[in-house]
Amino acid sequence: MRFPWRRAAASLIFLYCLFSIYAAYIVFFQRQRGSGRPSAPRQRGAGSTRPWQKIDEQRDFQQPGQASEWNPWEEDEKMENALQHKAQLQGFQKQILQNRSRQKKVQIWGKAAIGLYLWQHILGGQLSPSDVTAHWREGELKAGNLHLRFCTGPAVVPGRIPLDTENVVLVLNGREEGKIKFATQWLHYAQTLLQAHKLQHVAVVLLGNEKCDNNWIEPYLKKHGGFIDLIFLVYDSRWVNEEDVYQWPLGVATNFPVVDLNNLMLHSSRPYLCNFLGTVYKGSSREILLDVLKRERLNTMCLISVREQWLPQETSESLKKYQDALLQSDLTLCPVGINTECYRIYEACSYGSVPVVEDVMTPGQCGNSSAFQNAPLRLLKLMKAPFIFVKDWKELPAILEKEKAMSLQEKNQRRRVVIEWFKQFRTQLRQKFIDILESRFF
Repeated sequence: MRFPWRRAAASLIFLYCLFSIYAAYIVFFQRQRGSGRPSAPRQRGAGSTRPWQKIDEQRDFQQPGQASEWNPWEEDEKMENALQHKAQLQGFQKQILQNRSRQKKVQIWGKAAIGLYLWQHILGGQLSPSDVTAHWREGELKAGNLHLRFCTGPAVVPGRIPLDTENVVLVLNGREEGKIKFATQWLHYAQTLLQAHKLQHVAVVLLGNEKCDNNWIEPYLKKHGGFIDLIFLVYDSRWVNEEDVYQWPLGVATNFPVVDLNNLMLHSSRPYLCNFLGTVYKGSSREILLDVLKRERLNTMCLISVREQWLPQETSESLKKYQDALLQSDLTLCPVGINTECYRIYEACSYGSVPVVEDVMTPGQCGNSSAFQNAPLRLLKLMKAPFIFVKDWKELPAILEKEKAMSLQEKNQRRRVVIEWFKQFRTQLRQKFIDILESRFF
C-alpha cells in the first residue's frame, strides 16, 4: 500500500503553523505582561527612577488578588504633577515675601507717662527689660493687621530711634510750658524725617492741658498746614470731632500695675463703704467733701487719708496703701481737681470699687461746645460707665445710707458689672486705636 505522503506533509505544515503561533504568543504577549518593560524606554534625566524599578516596588506591596496594570505615561504624569506642585510653592513663597514687604508696621515712641497706659493697659503689650528704671525699654506685638513696636525711657531721644517703618505715633505731654517745649522738639524731629521721605504718617497721643488750652499744637495738624494726621487727646477738648481729633482716656498713674481682674476677690465683704486718699486744695470741693463726712460722722465708715500738698512721686509704701484702700472699699470718692477726669476713676475700676464721680465742669476751655451736652467725662458717659455721678457732695450721706442697706449679694453683683464694663472699655479702646491707625495710615 502506498504511503500517503501528501496528507502527512499537510499535517506537518499545520502543526508547524500552530507551534509558530503559540511561540509568537509566548514571546510577544506573555513576556510583556510578566516583565512590564517597554521595548523602547524613553530617555530620562539624571536621578530619575527607572520605570520597571518603580513598578516592581509597587508590586511588592500589592495585596493578593489585586491586578497589576502598567501605565506607560505614569512617570510623565508624576513629573508633571511635581512641576505643578513646585510652581505652586514658588507662588506661595512669592506671596509671603510680598506680604512681608507690605506689613503694616507702626512705631510708638513713648515720651510721656500715658504711653505706658496705652501700651500695657490698653494694647496689652510687654516691655523689656521689666525694670521700670531702665533707660531704654521696648516691646513688640501684633494687633489686628498692625505690627506695633513701642520704645520708651530716658535714652529714647531724637536720632537714636531705630527707624524701620514709615509710620509713627508720638506720645507727648502738653500739660505745661516745660513739657510743651520738650514735645515740640520731637515734633520738629518727626517733621525733619518727613521732609527726608523717611516717614509718611505721624499721629500723636497727647496728654493735653487740664484746662484744654492746647493751641500750641494746632499749627502742626494737617488741616492747619502741618503734618500730623490725627491726635488722640486727653480731656474733654472742644477740638474732638472723631475725624482727626479723638478723645483718649487719662488712664492710671505711671507706676500703677496692670491688675488681673480675674483674680480679684469679688465675693468677700469689704470693711469700708468708701475711701478717699488724696490732696485737698484750698477752696476746692474736696474741702466740702471732708466737711460733709465729718459733719455727718461718716468718716468712720470710710477710709480717709489726706495731705495738703501734692507729691509727684509715689513710694512703694504709699502705693501699697492706696491699692489696699481700693481693694477694701465698696466705693471710691472722686472729687474734681484742676480737671474733672482723674487717675482715681480708672484705678478704682481696676479693683472693682465703684467710682463716685463729681460730675461738674471745671474752669477752662474744656467742653465749651453745644455739640457735647454730656461733658464732662463724655467718653466715659458715651461708653455707659456704671458709676455714681453727683453734682454736689451733699448728696453723699444719702448714697452711703443706701450702701449700708445693700446686701453682700447686691454689692457682689455690682462689682461684677464694674469689672466686666472695665474689660470691655479697654477692649473697645484697643480696637478703636487699631482701626483708626489702619484706616488713616494704610
